Amino acid sequence: MKAPMVSVIVTTKNEERNITNCLKSIQDQSYKNIEIIVVDNNSSDNTIELAKKFTTKVFNKGPERSTQRNFGASKANGEYLLFLDCDMILRKNIIGDCIKKNNSNSIFKAITIPEESIGEGYWAQCKRLERSFYFGVDWIEAPRFFHHKVFKEFKGYDVKNTGTEDFDLPQRIKYKYGKESVARINTPLKHNEGKLSLKKTVQKKYYYSKKLRVYASKKENSNLFRQQSNLLERYKIFFSRPDLLVRNPKYTVGLFIMKTSEFAAGGFGYFLSKK
Repeated sequence: MKAPMVSVIVTTKNEERNITNCLKSIQDQSYKNIEIIVVDNNSSDNTIELAKKFTTKVFNKGPERSTQRNFGASKANGEYLLFLDCDMILRKNIIGDCIKKNNSNSIFKAITIPEESIGEGYWAQCKRLERSFYFGVDWIEAPRFFHHKVFKEFKGYDVKNTGTEDFDLPQRIKYKYGKESVARINTPLKHNEGKLSLKKTVQKKYYYSKKLRVYASKKENSNLFRQQSNLLERYKIFFSRPDLLVRNPKYTVGLFIMKTSEFAAGGFGYFLSKK
């Protein structure tokens, strides 16, 4: 029996620094029945030229990530879809692990791949520490591997949603098929934060929060949103592993500064957004 094809859809915009590492990690997967689809958003650097070294399926579409992903899915031939941001790097067995997990239980509609942050500088190390608390926390981790037919059933990502689309689609799936319809593998991908700054992460949170009402207003997301928007809930996770905080005092201080700043920026953007 032929192994099912997996279409890996990568969204890009001015990502010449990350594109080669991302696409090479896909190309080097131990699971080989893969097609790579790159959907760029009007890059002004060498992103497209570098992408074409790995695939002929390079397209241009905007204006935001959800639209890019849906367009990529419309060009996909795979039975399964994997959505990646360009700053992500796959360990070589990740796609194979997703296929094995799916084959173990036919009820799975989507699969979560945990993330591990890497990057340069102080704030990237703070983000790495933060993400280390999130392994297995289902209201923070989000699936990015889907059955193609399920993706079509739910009409993909909500194009009005930017920033929380990773949670919105899985919540719609869970609402219909139950929490058990989403599985998880244990092998993390690497998320390259680059040379992260506090200003950059706060600006990003503010930008995404301006579309947060789209996500929060849906009945499927209401309970999850209340949990995700509660800073104390996030702090509970951090204090559940005091050994990690004690071992990394320098980055622990930065972690709490960063999360508090991000929540403040997100709240500000949310309340300034149109109802």
